[in-house]
Amino acid sequence: MHLPDPLPDTVDDALVLAPAWAREGWRPGEGRTLALWELLATLAARDLAVARAVEPHLDAAAILDQAGTPRSELPGGAARGDASWGVFAAEGPGVRVVATPTPDGEHAVRLDGTKPWCSLGHRLDAALVTAWLDGDRRGLFAVDLHHPGVSPDGTQWAARGLTEIRSTGLRFDGVGAAAVGEAGWYLHRPGFWWGGLGVAACWYGGTVGVARALWRRAAETAARGDGSSLDDALLAAALGAVDRRLHAARAVLAEAAAAVDAGAADTAGPILALRVRGTVAQVCEDVISAVGHALGPAPLATDAEHAKRVADLQLYVRQHHAERDDASLGRKLVAEAATEAHPAPEAAPW
Repeated sequence: MHLPDPLPDTVDDALVLAPAWAREGWRPGEGRTLALWELLATLAARDLAVARAVEPHLDAAAILDQAGTPRSELPGGAARGDASWGVFAAEGPGVRVVATPTPDGEHAVRLDGTKPWCSLGHRLDAALVTAWLDGDRRGLFAVDLHHPGVSPDGTQWAARGLTEIRSTGLRFDGVGAAAVGEAGWYLHRPGFWWGGLGVAACWYGGTVGVARALWRRAAETAARGDGSSLDDALLAAALGAVDRRLHAARAVLAEAAAAVDAGAADTAGPILALRVRGTVAQVCEDVISAVGHALGPAPLATDAEHAKRVADLQLYVRQHHAERDDASLGRKLVAEAATEAHPAPEAAPW
């Protein structure tokens, strides 16, 4: 698939174009996963906030397709073909959304409670929202965000990164919604981990955007002199180190895309996703550090586009849970090895 033309320059543009892209079939797992992630990375390299608006819409479209949910069963404005979507699946201490079945249909429920971290919840038309059916089971539900029972919870968005993507809580008060899949399907479906890998593609693209400032400086410096000064050498070394890291991130994303399209990620999804997300997240942090060390404070203070890219990426990559995700990966590796004849790795690459 070729990249769409034109590409959006603003979040407003992205919210208009994303529904059309979803109808064109930008989906993971259908032989074009790498093309999808290249689109997300390209958007992120231009403006991470734009990618942050597009990625959840395409993820929501893929989830609805996987569930086989007819658009006619969606509530209110969510049934519109041009509706903009989000996916709100985060949980937080002291708050939860509860789903109560209603007599309005087999898949109809009422949502009550507060859902944290609803990115663009004040601007989107619809969302897929996880909610608790009882103490142990969660389901996924499609919601019209223009329903009068949906309101912001008053959380202040103080971030200096992704300022266009407010991510605050939403209150649901008797909001009608439609079940998407059976209870627990969202977390166990084929493709649950694909969305997290799409986010990693956005992180990678945002990192490329940050690295371009270093590339420009190194090229300009080389054009002015013979490259023999210490500053020239340090810039070249920083650029080489950054390029190695970006190459590693590209390689693991490409390998993961091939696994998704081959169906191998259906069973190995958790380990694959944790490996790839952790690798890309570490590359993000390494590149931010290397570029900052090489260029000093000036571009952060005087180059508005570069400063925005760094702030956006620093916030977005914190969706990776750092050592917690590494611990989760380690536990999964041990559990997997325990089920095999040789519980400990005997040869590289494990």
